[in-house]
Amino acid sequence: MLATTRHDGSPQTSNILYAFDGDQARISVTTSRAKTTNMRRHPAVVLHVLGDTFWAYAAVTCTATLGPVTVEPGDQAGRDLLAVYEQIAQSSHPDPDEFYQAMVAEHRLVATLTPVAAVTSGLW
Repeated sequence: MLATTRHDGSPQTSNILYAFDGDQARISVTTSRAKTTNMRRHPAVVLHVLGDTFWAYAAVTCTATLGPVTVEPGDQAGRDLLAVYEQIAQSSHPDPDEFYQAMVAEHRLVATLTPVAAVTSGLW
């Protein structure tokens, strides 16, 4: 789950899938969604990850950095989105050209979440 801050200061949460490389988490977002608007305005976010039991979790405070929106199939932003997709899916996309076109149509971009602090509980 990703927690961002709305314009009125209240929390907004979203269930997400993420790719983690050991240092940063990356997610695919659309430019018009609330979480993207919130991160653009206030880049402090919390990534909340559940463990194997209800009591095992990590709540990681992060700074969000938004990449460019993909505007042409196969541009660098689209290739970055494909890399996120493939890391999450743990497999190659069957039709990268179709993927790139869909990402442009959906106005997608990569948000990179850089951890700054963490709280863990349970078996972590």
